[in-house]
Amino acid sequence: MTPRRDRDTPNIVYSQPAATGTGDSVISQMAYAVRWLRDKSEPQTCVDVLGYLSYTNRPENEQEFFVEQMRRNPQIQWIPDPALSEQTWRSGTYVHRPTIPDVRNKTQLLAYLQKKTDASGVSVKDLKDGWPDCEGAINELESEHKLLVVRHKKDGAPRMVWLDDPSLHHEVDPELKLMWSRVEVPSTDTIVQRLVAAQQKPASEDPQVKAAQAPKEVKKKKKAPRRTGKSTNVHMEHLLKDYSHMKR
Repeated sequence: MTPRRDRDTPNIVYSQPAATGTGDSVISQMAYAVRWLRDKSEPQTCVDVLGYLSYTNRPENEQEFFVEQMRRNPQIQWIPDPALSEQTWRSGTYVHRPTIPDVRNKTQLLAYLQKKTDASGVSVKDLKDGWPDCEGAINELESEHKLLVVRHKKDGAPRMVWLDDPSLHHEVDPELKLMWSRVEVPSTDTIVQRLVAAQQKPASEDPQVKAAQAPKEVKKKKKAPRRTGKSTNVHMEHLLKDYSHMKR
C-alpha cells in the first residue's frame, strides 16, 4: 500500500517552454512590429502587422488598442486611406519612420548633410535605422573625398560622418611624403622647455601637472593669543586682584 500524498504533483511536459509571458506585452510586441516594418519596403495594413504578431486571434478590443498604440509610436508612420472620408482603426497602412527620414542612397545622404546648419556629424547608427546597408556607400563617398568618416578603433566600422569637399583634396608627391616622414620632431618635453625659455606659454602643458610641480607654501599655524581674565561678575572682582606687592 502506497502512502497517501497530501498534494498530487502536476504532470509537467519538459519538452515545452513554460508560459512566462515573455514577449507577450504590448511593449514587446510593438518592438517586434517596428523591427518587422523596418524590413518592409512597402506599406503594410494593420491586418498584416497583427497577423505577423499572431494578434488576429485576440479579442477585437485588444487589437484596436494595439493599433491605436501603433499610431502613437514615433517609429511608425500611419498613412490614412485617402478613399475614406472617416478613418477607422482598421483603415490605412503603416510604414517604418526612421530616425533620419528619406536618406536611403548616396545622393540623399549628401543632400541631407548639405542642408545641415551646424557642424555636427551624423551618427551611422541613426543612418542604419532607415538605411541598414549604408556602409558600402559611406566607404565609396569617403574614397571620393565627399565624406569625412570617423571609425571605431576596434573593427574600423564607420561611426560618424561629415560632409567633405573634394576640391580641397590635393595629391602630394610621394617623394615629399618620404622627406616629411624623415624629419625628426623634438619630444614634447623639449618643445615645452624651449617655449618656456622663450617666455612663451606652451599649449601642450598640462595645468594639473604644473599645479602638482609647483612648490607648496607651508602655512605656519598661528598661536592663539593668551587670554587674560576679565571680570565679568562684580562679586568675583576680588579674586582677580594682584596681591603680589603685599608682604607677610
